[in-house]
Amino acid sequence: MVKSLKKLIEQVAKEKNLPEWIVERSLKNAIAIAIRRDKRVREDLEVDLEDDHIKVCVVKRKNGEILKSPLDISPEDLNRIAVYAAKEEFLKELEKAEEERGYLEYIEREGTIVFGIVRKITEEGDLLVDLGKVVGILPKREQIRKEEYKPGARLKALLLQVKRKKGKYEIILSRTHPNFLRKLIEQEVPEVSRGEITIKALVREPGERAKLLVHSDDPKVDPVGVVVGVKGSRILPISEELSGERIDVIRWTPDEEELIKRSLSPAPVSKIRIDKKNKRAEVAVPKNKLSLAIGKHGVNVKLANRLTGWYIDVMSEEDFSAIQRLK
Repeated sequence: MVKSLKKLIEQVAKEKNLPEWIVERSLKNAIAIAIRRDKRVREDLEVDLEDDHIKVCVVKRKNGEILKSPLDISPEDLNRIAVYAAKEEFLKELEKAEEERGYLEYIEREGTIVFGIVRKITEEGDLLVDLGKVVGILPKREQIRKEEYKPGARLKALLLQVKRKKGKYEIILSRTHPNFLRKLIEQEVPEVSRGEITIKALVREPGERAKLLVHSDDPKVDPVGVVVGVKGSRILPISEELSGERIDVIRWTPDEEELIKRSLSPAPVSKIRIDKKNKRAEVAVPKNKLSLAIGKHGVNVKLANRLTGWYIDVMSEEDFSAIQRLK
């Protein structure tokens, strides 16, 4: 009996291109399910395929200790149930194993970009995305707010995390995470993926604006020009993928004062006063550029704060001069 089951395991493993241990585990689970159903056993069962017979134990947990005791069942009964399980339950267990393997493969792809098709939109607004062998979830919180999705739409997203929940795997996707933008840039700009240009920092207000600091150890290389591309040929497709998110590419400098000035791009900074102790900066811009420096809903200056780690107070040149006179 056991020899025929072992042959079945080898055959199925070969046909399904699955490791033998996964197929064996599925068969053991199938036998355990069939025994519980046939004998109305409520406890957990552990099945072993030994050299010449099947061994089944009842597993109980008491005060953190695992206790195992042989199940009272005749060899004839056991063989009958095992044959039934191999025919009826095994395929179901194999399907679960194949699905699990699909999810385990995606664990190795965490942090990469994946492609899928929207299959369903839940009542909460989460998207169920067909990734091929498995289904991913793009939660509402990980969606760019101004985007609208319909079933059948193609989708590109960051594979944020594969997690296990209530015995099942979940693949969580994101289009708002900063690393989604980072990976898009690596795909579009080979110099970044090769490490010739480094992204020192990256911040986003998804769908609105992003800022990234870039640097090259080679003084002859213009990292901003390389990332942006000729007439924006590299950065524009990325912006379009992110529903028009404007991307400010800024050259990194170790000079904190200069870095603060650059961080407010595209607004020009005419004067600056910094307080290193409290990491605060007062910045003056031409009056007609004040709204550009602050940005819609304050997005530009907020991103500059996050990018530099400094609190930046933006004001007009007139207000800056008036405050300086009072000090």
